[in-house]
Amino acid sequence: MDNDKIEQIIDKHNSEAGSLIQILLDIQSEFHWLPKEALNRVSEKLHVPMSKIQHITTFYKSFSMVPKGRHEVHVCMGTACHVRGAQRVLDTVQDQIGIKPGETDVDLKFSLETVNCLGCCALGPVMVVDGEYHGNIAPAQIVDTLKIYE
Repeated sequence: MDNDKIEQIIDKHNSEAGSLIQILLDIQSEFHWLPKEALNRVSEKLHVPMSKIQHITTFYKSFSMVPKGRHEVHVCMGTACHVRGAQRVLDTVQDQIGIKPGETDVDLKFSLETVNCLGCCALGPVMVVDGEYHGNIAPAQIVDTLKIYE
């Protein structure tokens, strides 16, 4: 873990406790998870109890306490996507990257999650990789789409 990078993130926010969530988001963005050492440093520098930090990191689903892949894949399983073939999309993604929802591959290249709705139902089925939406995606397109992120 890069302690200098953590210090830079904290300093960028002037070590203000009011910026705690943004600091955590920046650390997560940099490391793809929230290492315990980073949380300890944030607690120390911001004078925020670790219990408060843990409360925030467990409350918000976007925070991860375990390493995530460099590329986060989300497959929408909401009703509109489901009726348009989301399960086939999910099955194909699982076959291609070799993991199930909630897992990260051993190379820390991909993490896979399912979501209940991405709010773009007319584009279903939808797969999102690193925030980039791939709508009306067919299983046959998934291999080429995921290659972009390798």
